[in-house]
Amino acid sequence: MMTDPIADMLTRIRNANLVVHDKVHIPASKMKVEIAKVLREEGYIRNFKLLDVDNRRVLRIYLKYGPGDQRIITGLRRVSRPGLRVYSTSRRLPRVMNGLGIAILSTSHGIMAERSARDRGAGGEVLCYVW
Repeated sequence: MMTDPIADMLTRIRNANLVVHDKVHIPASKMKVEIAKVLREEGYIRNFKLLDVDNRRVLRIYLKYGPGDQRIITGLRRVSRPGLRVYSTSRRLPRVMNGLGIAILSTSHGIMAERSARDRGAGGEVLCYVW
């Protein structure tokens, strides 16, 4: 049993990104799919697919690189974890790397980047930072 599946997802992406893999396989869940949607919308990954492998749902994430295998994702950090939840109001949403990165939030309107949450006036649980 895994205690923090979101941290596992971020670690798999970080490790695959460090060795310049084209894709990474992650056990799928609804929250992981929503995080992958945010990463795709913000331009950090090329795409993702849901697959059925041996009667299990698997999320395949296609990583994105710049010219000369330059990494688009330079860092990922889990913020809220099972032992210490971190919440933010709509007025105090975090800014990652002074606006160069994003914070992914779980709000009452769904999982979204902090820019979208700021536009909607929504706060929530700060899941992770991506830059």
